[in-house]
Amino acid sequence: MDFLDYAFMQRALLAAVLVGITAPAVGIYLVQRRQALMGDGIGHVAMTGVGLGFLLSASPVWMATAVSVLGAVLMELIRWYGRTRGDIALAMLFYGGMAGGVMFINLAPGGSNANLTSYLFGSLSTVSDSDVTSICLLAALVVLVTVGLRRQLFAVSQDEEFARVTGLPVRALNLLTAVTAAVTVTVAMRVVGLLLVSALMVVPVAAAQQLSRSFAATFAIAVAIGVSVTIGGTVTSYYQDVPPGATIVLLTIAAFLVLGALAAPLARRRARAAAAAHPAGDPAECTIPATRGAGDGVGV
Repeated sequence: MDFLDYAFMQRALLAAVLVGITAPAVGIYLVQRRQALMGDGIGHVAMTGVGLGFLLSASPVWMATAVSVLGAVLMELIRWYGRTRGDIALAMLFYGGMAGGVMFINLAPGGSNANLTSYLFGSLSTVSDSDVTSICLLAALVVLVTVGLRRQLFAVSQDEEFARVTGLPVRALNLLTAVTAAVTVTVAMRVVGLLLVSALMVVPVAAAQQLSRSFAATFAIAVAIGVSVTIGGTVTSYYQDVPPGATIVLLTIAAFLVLGALAAPLARRRARAAAAAHPAGDPAECTIPATRGAGDGVGV
């Protein structure tokens, strides 16, 4: 535990815990909406914000937040109105975000592509006190939205048409999900990196879904996995001198594989228990037909 004697590790671990909470908390809705790669696209756009931060001598975290939110709004607008040309518009937005980040940071006084490395792949030693303050504020916003509006966000993620019929503001909630995902990307970029953050938003959720089909249990398991791998990856990075972002992602994938191996016998055991409870010849039970999306993701 000697790493706790260093201020930079204390900051890095706090940031890692917040990232481990917020990334799966948003990712569970993206997975349900089949937008698993949305975080990756926002990460590309956030590069422009980082570059602008260096160019304007402003905070790269807050500038990346502003640009990411704008990019997320544009992505939602393209999804609503883009129709057949939407994929091309999204590709231009993503590639333009990457190119803009590289260009702006090279135009900044003393700037070079080397300045982008810690934002692209994460870095423990570069997490400053101001970064921790920004991450804490942004993480609090993400948790407030994802937990406080979980029923509404889940309903929209499962079936937009049904949610619209029930009177929910579907477009506003979709926009809020996109903006929250953008904020999460900027929360995670100092620890995991912009190019790897999408994995931390998606893989813990996919791993948790192998063990549970209920929303609450999946949410809790995914967050537990997220916190475990971010702490484990941060500590491993300190002792082994390896990139934190890559270490965290590899640990997340390892957790997915382990839970997948455990889930198979558990599923067989449940099937045998169900067969024993309802042996052949028993009267068929009355069941309610599944709604659209049932079985594709986590249940209520």
